[in-house]
Amino acid sequence: MAEARRLGFAAIGFAAAQDDPVRSARLREWLDAGYHGTMGWMEDRAEVRQGPQSMWPEARSVIALGMSYAPEVDPLDDREAKISVYAQGRDYHDVVKKALKALARWLVAEVPGTELKVFVDTAPVMEKPLGQMAGLGWQGKHTNLVSREHGSWLFLGCIYCTLEFAPDSPHDDRCGSCNACQVACPTEAFPAPYKLDARRCISYLTIEHAGPIPHEFREAMGSRIYGCDDCLAVCPWNKFADTAARHMAFAARPELVAPRLADLLALDDAGFRALFSGSPIKRIGRNRFVRNCLIAAGNSADTGLSEQVGGLRGDPDPVVAEAAAWAFARLSVS
Repeated sequence: MAEARRLGFAAIGFAAAQDDPVRSARLREWLDAGYHGTMGWMEDRAEVRQGPQSMWPEARSVIALGMSYAPEVDPLDDREAKISVYAQGRDYHDVVKKALKALARWLVAEVPGTELKVFVDTAPVMEKPLGQMAGLGWQGKHTNLVSREHGSWLFLGCIYCTLEFAPDSPHDDRCGSCNACQVACPTEAFPAPYKLDARRCISYLTIEHAGPIPHEFREAMGSRIYGCDDCLAVCPWNKFADTAARHMAFAARPELVAPRLADLLALDDAGFRALFSGSPIKRIGRNRFVRNCLIAAGNSADTGLSEQVGGLRGDPDPVVAEAAAWAFARLSVS
């Protein structure tokens, strides 16, 4: 515990590595409903996602860990262009994995012969239900993990290992009758509590979805250009989240807290890569990002952007060009 906290983890718990048939059935139901959209990788290795031992039969325990990225400012504040809190600092994949590997090396030194594997969001691992099993928090009605100490602001990582740790008690669900996250969703992406239709989720649409944004969601996207924090930000448990527990790597870069659309729309590929070096935003590429910015421009009613938006109607990327045509038409009637 002490070593994990020294490495920057704000939460740690232990769970048995056995597969959970209930969790597996819920995943299958979600996939069968098509809620994963174009995220084919969710279905391609669904059998491995059933639990730790489906991936690695030798696993005996799971060490579940969380790093805080609690924001200093309200994610719901109005801004010209909104980037999700989690992407305003350094790429969590790099930060969390580095700390997991350091903890793994320490554990092997303490108990020679231990075998282990580390994961952070890049393998078929169900970090959120494992976090609940390990007592870090519970999966809320918005499907993300909620912690009594850290609210909705935890990056999760897991270590599978051959050691037998005494498991912590699974965390109780403390959502109660609250439905704030369900009501807050701009695109009505929750068909029911604890179920997310990713195809309607702004985070999915701006990050995972590669084609044109469906017209039915464009106005609801507002100024959100990368991700969406609404369902997380309204959770009442966030009042207990302590920004002092936030890992220093996730302090927001000032230029990403309230960026200007005009600057972002001007990005070419080289400019995009330079601006988002070390950021998770870099992985979606310039074209998808500018597409998102054009939707925000079309929603802005800022006619000062018309000339710049109009110029992008000739962009070599057809998805960017289509978004520019839509945004230009919107601004022309503003």
